[in-house]
Amino acid sequence: MVFSPETEHRSKRRALSVSQDHLRKVVNIARKVAQLVDSFIKGDRNSVRQLYTEIQGLGDEIDEAKRMVAQELVEIGAILMNRDDFLRFTDLTSEIADFCKGIAFRLLEMMEHNWDIPPEIRKGLIDLTNAVFEAVLKLREAFMTLNYGSSKVLEKARDVEIAERSVDDLYRELEIKIVSSRMKLPAMLLMRDIIQLLEDTADKVEDASDAARILALAI
Repeated sequence: MVFSPETEHRSKRRALSVSQDHLRKVVNIARKVAQLVDSFIKGDRNSVRQLYTEIQGLGDEIDEAKRMVAQELVEIGAILMNRDDFLRFTDLTSEIADFCKGIAFRLLEMMEHNWDIPPEIRKGLIDLTNAVFEAVLKLREAFMTLNYGSSKVLEKARDVEIAERSVDDLYRELEIKIVSSRMKLPAMLLMRDIIQLLEDTADKVEDASDAARILALAI
């Protein structure tokens, strides 16, 4: 079956629209995590609890948005030849949201237990979190440029790679500080989990950026 170029163009716009809405929610949950880390560092227990609740709610919204992307792609059907690439991008960005929920849970538990965190590790956590959020913002920029052609996407995807490398450097430095510290063992283990999830988030951002590159070749 042959579809008109206009029909294919409309289908791509529909797929882009629902995927961008899903990504917008993922960016929001990453922003909330950055805010939660800031509140955690400041010792603002009420704010941490409130942000944790908001993050859980956003997680539910992201799951629903993912289902909407899948439903839209089913309705579009064979008109859109690269619909599997849209699904892959959405799956990857949904994993970012899962990591964010895991980070929020562990930070809340650390605060509820009143475990002491050395100042240099607190600063390292803030720096790492901000670097991860910057990578997420770069991913959003890359995906939004799908409206303007593949060359723009490739350019923005390179920015994601640079941001991910910055996260790697900060992660390695902070990991050594954590294992060399005199933190209580439960706190040390949880903090290592947190920074690992942050690093995993950046890796997933880079994977999603690669998926956006593939999409760019077909749009």
